[in-house]
Amino acid sequence: MSSPSPLSAVPPTETPTGLGVDVGGTGVKVGLVDLARGELIGDRLVRPTPRPATPDAVAALIREMAAEFDWRGPVGVALPSVIHEGVARIAHNIDHSWIGCDVVDLFDRHLPGRTVLMLNDADAAGLTEVHYGAGEGVDGLVILLTFGTGIGSALLLDGRLLPNTEFGHLMLEDIAGRGFDEAEHLASASVRARDGLSFEEWAPHVSNVLRAIEDLLWPRAFVLGGGVSEAADQWFPLLQNRTPVRAAVRLNDAGIIGAALYAAGHSGVLDLGRVLPDVSV
Repeated sequence: MSSPSPLSAVPPTETPTGLGVDVGGTGVKVGLVDLARGELIGDRLVRPTPRPATPDAVAALIREMAAEFDWRGPVGVALPSVIHEGVARIAHNIDHSWIGCDVVDLFDRHLPGRTVLMLNDADAAGLTEVHYGAGEGVDGLVILLTFGTGIGSALLLDGRLLPNTEFGHLMLEDIAGRGFDEAEHLASASVRARDGLSFEEWAPHVSNVLRAIEDLLWPRAFVLGGGVSEAADQWFPLLQNRTPVRAAVRLNDAGIIGAALYAAGHSGVLDLGRVLPDVSV
């Protein structure tokens, strides 16, 4: 079965719109999204992430930023954390006080009377790429990996998100013979920058990660994102794995778009055919 398209979920005379928020380690981005095309409407709003990036500080900033848009609908928020049963379980690039935070209660307090849906930031990017980007139209299993400070991941089966995967923490044997370590400690973009690796030197480490994942899950396609995907033509041909690899196309807007899509799907703005799990319960 093909991934469902938001284009078929609304009458052709209507343009479904959403508001998405992407919380990062250095900046918080907010934008209105045309959900038929998966594109931003106008410019996104960007503010520095608070220091320290505590839950209340970040939620207060999101409230202020959302108020700058003439928007009364549901709000989607992509967070650098696993969101499980409405609770943030880890904290990547934000304050550790997020761990154990009830994010449903948090946004009920800061955006009272609003429908706010939260999900992991890599999961938001995965939804974007499957519905509007490099994974669109691919039957079966698509795995998105983002290469940055670490390695983020999203798992989507026929368009349905299986939330909160953490393949960056997969334990692997290093091809350089230095023992076992987490995938993101061996092959992230930050490791490449730290060690001054050329694409020729770095690509075998990425291949090592891809092969380990595909031996377990046999995906139909990998979608690789992060800043290094902009140079895909320089290192994708160097990869040695059996699964087709595609470059993510939405890049810096993927979190905003996926968060808006997630919120719209759960609130009934779009009927996406039950492809979205609810990570808040």
